Amino acid sequence: MDSRRKFLKNMGVGSLLLGLHPSYAQQLKPLQSPINKPIVLSTWDFGLKANIEAWKILSTGGRALDAVEQGVRYTEADATERSVGYGGRPDRDGKVTLDACIMDENANIGSVAALEGVKHAISVARAVMEKTPHVMLVGDGAQQFAQEQGFPLENLLTEVSEKEWREWLKTAKYEPVVNIENHDTIGMIALDADGNLSGACTTSGMAFKMHGRVGDSPIIGAGLYVDNEVGAATATGHGEEVVRTVGSHLVVELMRQGHTPQKACEEAVNRIINFTKNRKKTLDNIQVGFIALSKQGEYGAYCIHGGFNYAKYDYVGNELIFSPHYLK
Repeated sequence: MDSRRKFLKNMGVGSLLLGLHPSYAQQLKPLQSPINKPIVLSTWDFGLKANIEAWKILSTGGRALDAVEQGVRYTEADATERSVGYGGRPDRDGKVTLDACIMDENANIGSVAALEGVKHAISVARAVMEKTPHVMLVGDGAQQFAQEQGFPLENLLTEVSEKEWREWLKTAKYEPVVNIENHDTIGMIALDADGNLSGACTTSGMAFKMHGRVGDSPIIGAGLYVDNEVGAATATGHGEEVVRTVGSHLVVELMRQGHTPQKACEEAVNRIINFTKNRKKTLDNIQVGFIALSKQGEYGAYCIHGGFNYAKYDYVGNELIFSPHYLK
């Protein structure tokens, strides 16, 4: 009887399909893969536009590495985004210095730090990865290499940023404010149609920082980490705290141990909170947020203070999501 029911059920489905007009039948899509791919995540609301650029590559079967590079390049070139690339706020000497890193599915890595005069730090980082025996170049050496690779030198200090810096000089008071865009980063992680992961991270760093200060963004394992067997993670916020815990590597290793991306981000933030308390420091002016993506296309995020958001683009569409947070 059971076999008869199955036969009739299958016949019914077949009849339904055969009865469809050919134009409708062509629109039928196979069931979604158990892996949610392709997918791209990026930090903050400016990630929505960056995701669109990345999705152009991912949706046509392109490589995650190309997608994350092109995605964050969009933000680097946007002068209205005051914490990344062109138009970024300067250090206390009035110089815009950029940090960036990139990592592919084969653990190839490239990074630049304290780079001046080159808009697309992420592409210089990729050139370091692909064209040198090193993984990081900094300062004048990074700029020299960029010029050798054909990157043009540009003035990255916009009129708006310069005016703001000169106003800051009147008091020279250094007090970063949580969730104000003076220490934000665009970090982007992606899983392509082939099931491979890559990530990119780029920033102009904290506004009015000491000249030569480097945060977590160009440091593989701190601001970004990718393990193609497990997942990827990237960070934003106060880089010193992320470096202290090697935060993005921690998130990925927690996923390796069986944590979901969400739980891994929560545990990494809790680690930072505990370190801060042990050092008898307050959390009032410290914000850190992580986003994570697993090999299966699952994702999650967590931060200390409310207000951190991230953009997610997959087959459902491009959307902005507010991260859960520790302090209520």
